[in-house]
Amino acid sequence: MSKHKVLVADPIADAGIDELKADDSLDVDVRIGISEEELLKDAEKYEAIIVRSQTKITDDVISKATKLKIVGRAGVGVDNIAIPAATKSGVIVMNTPAGNTISTAEHAFGLMASLARNIPQAHATVAGGGWGRKDYKGVELNQKTLAILGMGRIGTEFARRAIAFGMTVLAYDPYLSPSRAKTLQVELFQDVDSIVAEADFITLHMPLTDETKHIINEKRLKICKLGARIINCARGGLIDENALLDSIESGHIAGAALDVYEESEPPPEGYALLKSKKIIFTPHLGASTAEAQENVGIEIARNVRNFLVDGTIINSVNTPSVDSKTAQLLEPYLNLAESMGKMLSQISPQGTESICIRYSGKVAEMDTSLVTRAALKGYLARACGEESVNYINAPGVAEKLGLTLSETRPSDKNEFTELIEIETTNENESASISGTFYGATPRIVTINGHRVEADPIGHVLLVSNTDVPGVVGAIGTVLSKHKANIATMCLSRNQVGDRALTVLNLDDHLDQSAREELLAYESIHSAKLVTL
Repeated sequence: MSKHKVLVADPIADAGIDELKADDSLDVDVRIGISEEELLKDAEKYEAIIVRSQTKITDDVISKATKLKIVGRAGVGVDNIAIPAATKSGVIVMNTPAGNTISTAEHAFGLMASLARNIPQAHATVAGGGWGRKDYKGVELNQKTLAILGMGRIGTEFARRAIAFGMTVLAYDPYLSPSRAKTLQVELFQDVDSIVAEADFITLHMPLTDETKHIINEKRLKICKLGARIINCARGGLIDENALLDSIESGHIAGAALDVYEESEPPPEGYALLKSKKIIFTPHLGASTAEAQENVGIEIARNVRNFLVDGTIINSVNTPSVDSKTAQLLEPYLNLAESMGKMLSQISPQGTESICIRYSGKVAEMDTSLVTRAALKGYLARACGEESVNYINAPGVAEKLGLTLSETRPSDKNEFTELIEIETTNENESASISGTFYGATPRIVTINGHRVEADPIGHVLLVSNTDVPGVVGAIGTVLSKHKANIATMCLSRNQVGDRALTVLNLDDHLDQSAREELLAYESIHSAKLVTL
């Protein structure tokens, strides 16, 4: 059995590398500081690449790395990884958001305390032979109001420390529920303008997106309290730095502390903010502790190994994360949904415009994002090829094909304890299929509104016919002639004499000539063989 080949391109903890090398199923190359040329040349060898912030996984690297399954980032930011290209190619991108949580929260808090008491400036004065006590009168943190923009892991840890220092903590995060805010003992605000107007200190802990870029801008700086102070240990670009400098020089903002920078890191020559004595600068030290470096190195090595060996997906930024226990629980649903998608693709009308997936009963209580991707994967495999679509890129492939995807959880009751339904539609037609489990056994239970019972495996013959005597005999005669053995058979009609559906699980493939013979019977309207 061949080994999974892994490249470690940037420095991670020795303990992480040791964990990778200890697994006999992995072949690990440690090539710290690998050049872009070498990476492009050898990318096709690797199923996994582990990086920090130095090595760039570009579109070209993704294109060359034809065996690549996963890129692991030892740290939070993934700016050096071409995520759209990775997603399109079905490559998982993982990071380690938890490993440096405490380090970053502590560093940001240290900057806030330093900003409040002018510690770096005072140190520089004393080290230079001066004293200047009167120049460095600070403010207490106790009983001050703190605004936290972004209440993820780091923002939450910052809040705990601020509360311990007697601060009143306000929070802005569109994804934070009121009940969670109450548990964290923070007051939740619905908009940024309102929260910055209340704050003595503002700290940012958000990702940089189109929505968050310059979330602290000229307009909001003018709304801030006179004498407010701002800390950014998250991402450069969250603050409009030119507007910040203007506000500090005008005396409206008392000071700022920056660990990250908008234009480049390190900041470019002539960086205007460096002239200000009211701004504290550190060189992106948020995660720079021995503990954090050890943690993220071990974590990413372990997560990459677990994915390659066990299929476990943890902290993926471009697909739902699934631990091994959840993956085991979801596996039957993934297999059923993918088979249903495959079947539906072979009975759907041409020019499908939308796909709707409905979850009822027990399955509706789960996180079904991966199940939906499995259904899409099955549906798209016929059009795109099994190798071209997977759980990661399926939504993107569907979007490129112009398919609109929706997922619902109907509240109306049905006879099944759980049910997955998939329907495709175009302007004039639709097709649908639903599936469930009888105990642990998956079953297709409706096809195009007909109640059936079929195994979602192998070769399934779907015969649409008028409900008249003799049809079953005709089907049996043709199948017998072509030596096609029937594993299971189900007859379905909605009313006497109307259209009926006959569903047969066959042991082997049925050739086209047999289907043409079936269609020669006047009462048989269609005969489709679905291969799963």
